[in-house]
Formats: sequence, structure tokens, C-alpha cells
Amino acid sequence: MKWEGNRESDNVEDARSGGGGGGGFNLGGGRNIGIGSIVVALLGGWIFGINPLTILGVIDGGSGGLAPQVQQAPAAKPPANDKQAAFVSTVLADTEDVWKAQFTQAGSVYEESKLRLFRGREPTACGQGDAAMGPFYCPGDRKVYIDLAFFDTLSQRLGSPGDFAQAYVIAHEVGHHVQNLLGITDKVDAMRGRVSEVEQNALSVRVELQADCFAGVWAHDSQKSKGWLDNGDIEEALNAASHIGDDTLQRQSRGTVVPESFTHGTSAQRVKWFQRGLQGGSLQQCNTFDKKPL
Repeated sequence: MKWEGNRESDNVEDARSGGGGGGGFNLGGGRNIGIGSIVVALLGGWIFGINPLTILGVIDGGSGGLAPQVQQAPAAKPPANDKQAAFVSTVLADTEDVWKAQFTQAGSVYEESKLRLFRGREPTACGQGDAAMGPFYCPGDRKVYIDLAFFDTLSQRLGSPGDFAQAYVIAHEVGHHVQNLLGITDKVDAMRGRVSEVEQNALSVRVELQADCFAGVWAHDSQKSKGWLDNGDIEEALNAASHIGDDTLQRQSRGTVVPESFTHGTSAQRVKWFQRGLQGGSLQQCNTFDKKPL
């Protein structure tokens, strides 16, 4: 991926020197939750998606909302000599260009998201974030959160190396931001409290697969405008998508697969929906909520 020398986004916040916030998980109104709920939420939210703390709100009844325990520390721009941060900034900049054009074409205005780099733990408008969650998007403050150590996990533990695999992760998170801007996030959240846990999981799958499709739309438009992808780059993204399907992760972690517990979709589904966005380059290709088989 020929990314060097391209525009870097001004919307990257570097909070890595702050060390994150203290304290445990806390729901609005001073309510604490048990470790069992935390485990369920982390398994439900990982690998990368909307902040798993929003899942905790559903588990605990959804009342009171989620709030950070501490204020975010001031963040600076990443150091100029930080190549990994420069890569993230460059990919974010390109997602801004692509989605700005997509929204303009649809007669709307794209509002850019912030991307916050952190280490370990970080307060968010959705609650206390943790690197163990993987990258996530918080609708409450419209920020993408990434501990860059995750990219080592992606390469070494999940078998998905390559810069375009990392770009896919970022584009997926920005896809959640697009969902938020389009009002999809609010509609899904309103539905969650009225359905069973199995149905909530099914909704989460549709949300995540749509974010994969939006990542594919970005890849389509990005390559069309820049031509910066090398041979094998798309395969890196498809490889990443295939390695983080619910069925693959469950089979690796526990040796069995429980479809009703899926929250992100199977490996085949994740590959399918990324490819659908990549081939069509249109938001209209990404309707995962039309009740057709995924």
C-alpha cells in the first residue's frame, strides 16, 4: 500500500502519554456491574466494533446511560517521527475524503470523526475503554479509539499481517461513525431494548456486517481516486475479515461454535459484505437490514 506522502488527518488525538484513566467499569447513576457482565460484553464487542460498553447498557437494563468516570486528558498531535501514527492519520484522512464525497453526492454533509490513540485504558463518553476490547467507536463522543498495540495482535495472534489489514480495521470503525451519522445507530439501539438477547445478537451482526461493507465502499473509492493499493492488499483485508469471524474465533477459543451468540458474523459473511462494498462502491449495496439472508 503506497500510503506515504499523502495527506494526514488533523483529527488524530494522541493520548498515549497520559496513561489512561483509573477505576473500573461504571454505569450511569453510580451503578457498578459484575465481572460476569464485563466478560460477556468483551466477548460480544471484540474484535473491533462499537464500544462494548454499549452492550453493558443492554445487559444492565439500558437505564441511566453510560458516562465516563474521569475526564479525558488533553491530547496532542502524534510525533512527526511516529510512522505508525502517520499511517493511521493518512488512512483516516482518506476515509474523510471518501465519505465527504459520498455524502455530498447524496446531498448531505459529512461530519468528521476524531480518532484517539491511547494505551491501556481511556475514558470515553461511553464509559471506561480498555485496550482489551480491541479498537472501537463510541457514538457518544463520535470518536474512534485505538491502542496501536492491537495491530501486533492482528498480525501475530490473529494471523492477519499487512498495512491494508490495518487500514481495514480503521475503515471498519469509521463505518460505525457513518452509521451514527445516518441515524442507523440510534434506530438499532432503540430496537435492542425490545427484543431478546438472541435477537440483540442478530442485530449486532447486521450492524457489524454493514460496517464491513462500508469499509469496502471506502476501499473501492480510495483505490479509484489514488490507485495506492499493491497486489495482495485486498487479500490482506479479506484475510483479516476471515480471521475475525465469530465462528473462527469461537472455534479457536473454545473448540465449539454457538451461532445464536454471534455478534459480528461468520468469517464468510464478513468477507462477503466487505467484497460487496468493494465491488459496488455504493452505500445502497450495504443494506444488511432488509431481512434477506446475510
